[in-house]
Amino acid sequence: MNSPTTSPLGTARRWKPSPLINGALALHAGAAVAVAADPSTWPWAGGSVIASHLVLMAGGLWPRSSWLGPNWTHLPATAGRQIALTIDDGPDPDVTPRVLDMLDQYGAKATFFCIGELAQRHPRCVEAIVVRGHAVENHSQRHRHTFSLQGPGALRREIAAAQDTLTQITGTRPLFFRAPAGLRNPFLEPVLCQLGLQLASWTRRGFDTRSRNAEAIAHRLLHGLAPRDILLLHDGHAARDAQGAPVLLAVLPKMLEAAARAQLQWTTLRAALPVQPAQTTRPQMAI
Repeated sequence: MNSPTTSPLGTARRWKPSPLINGALALHAGAAVAVAADPSTWPWAGGSVIASHLVLMAGGLWPRSSWLGPNWTHLPATAGRQIALTIDDGPDPDVTPRVLDMLDQYGAKATFFCIGELAQRHPRCVEAIVVRGHAVENHSQRHRHTFSLQGPGALRREIAAAQDTLTQITGTRPLFFRAPAGLRNPFLEPVLCQLGLQLASWTRRGFDTRSRNAEAIAHRLLHGLAPRDILLLHDGHAARDAQGAPVLLAVLPKMLEAAARAQLQWTTLRAALPVQPAQTTRPQMAI
């Protein structure tokens, strides 16, 4: 795992290219110089450039990689025996309120990575997340499947739109970003630096948007459960069981009870930051 960024989140910071990106840039420059000096080297130079692009692509297709920049796959060391539940793709007016009720029953806190457009349609759900003590973070404005194919300008517009949407509803700017499906490209990290956001993925996921088997999903999430884990579930696009109920609602109690038995405490990503950044908030809204 990459160490969490030491720059204060919520404010723009300088982008520092990862070693892989620095290596790719150096290879491109070397290939250009080689071809200029001796055009007969173009097959070697071209092959090297293509290979570097493939490696960069692999880094973007591996959601838990830190090849393209810092990426939270675990909580920082200061989190102790805390773990984080992250819930993506909402809010959903049917599922999210029931998830909040269940979290309340166990006294657990979660981080909701919300889609901007859905937040605009269901602002009361987002307000309820915050009022009940959970965190709302940025999962893009539209959650398009082509997200990882976009250039820096399009990425910035998409992420900044969600920042504005979620800030307007909650009164607090998101500090973390999760890419749709976890897929990204080398242009993402500079944009996140401009917007003061930290990329976050997960330690393990349950694939609860595909599987209808609550036991199998819980096993994926809980096998090897340890302090500082970040777990991923979905309140949006949730798979349904044979009776039509969101499978998430059958998985959650298993996770919450397992954490209690292991004496692990649930936290939000922002609460796990070693140093809490200053934030601008407005009075809580009534729901």
